[in-house]
Amino acid sequence: MAPPNQCGMNRFAALFSITVLLLGSVAFAQEAPRQIPLWPAEAPVGDGTTEPSGAKIFLHQPAKPNGAAMVICPGGGYGGLVMGPEGHGIAKWLGEHGVTGVVLQYRLPKGRSLVPMLDAQRAIRTVRANAKAWNIDPQRIGIIGFSAGGHLASTAATHFDNGNAKSEDPIEQVSCRPDFAVLIYPVVTMGAKTHGGSKSNLLGANPTPELIDLFSNEKQINAKTPPMFLAHAKDDNVVVPENSRDLYAALQAQHIPSEYLELPGGGHGLNGYSGPMWVAWQEKSLAWLTAQKILPNEK
Repeated sequence: MAPPNQCGMNRFAALFSITVLLLGSVAFAQEAPRQIPLWPAEAPVGDGTTEPSGAKIFLHQPAKPNGAAMVICPGGGYGGLVMGPEGHGIAKWLGEHGVTGVVLQYRLPKGRSLVPMLDAQRAIRTVRANAKAWNIDPQRIGIIGFSAGGHLASTAATHFDNGNAKSEDPIEQVSCRPDFAVLIYPVVTMGAKTHGGSKSNLLGANPTPELIDLFSNEKQINAKTPPMFLAHAKDDNVVVPENSRDLYAALQAQHIPSEYLELPGGGHGLNGYSGPMWVAWQEKSLAWLTAQKILPNEK
């Protein structure tokens, strides 16, 4: 029989080994995201010029991928980026359901209206071009956005192309159309019901009526628009729910598969990204994505 001290040491060693194994498993499951520059060097501004770009994506790959992926657009009024709860936090939640999360750190426009859209389009192309290597189905690549990031996501879902087959850049050869979109308390319009800060940051101080219409995404719905899920709090007085209501009405008019969840409370940000209203949109969006056959039934 081993001495008491020796027994204690054996138990300690066993517990230490188990702890190391558990921590290793957690580290593996929550592996740090891979950072990928969005543009090779210079990025387009949209007026024929380019600029050095710090835009990037963060690739969060789940332990058990189901083939779906979502580009994540954090909000921030087009003047900043809420990268935590509306970015990496969303990627973590998606990963728990087998979805590859791609957090987009897009360039802030400062009145250069096309810059965020170009970054979002490039992010979708990048995911699609790397679909095989990243265990992603190229026909199940969506986009999700919050607040002004919701405007960017709705912009990507209404302004897209099939790619440029003549481009020397293989990423630019593929489509930037998302296969679906999820918009949570989104800015949608640049008209009377918009969020003033987002509008001025995106369009500048004196935008033309044509520019306002171009980025009022409820006016850009057509038969090729992808399916969309929207959620908004009834008492949101920062970005009023008419943004989602009007977009949903336009989607329904074009017979685009869509669902709108109007939450009874929570305001903008849904009580600080927690609580029953936050959980509600997550559960409802997953159910909708499953019904659309974008996600498999979870067992």
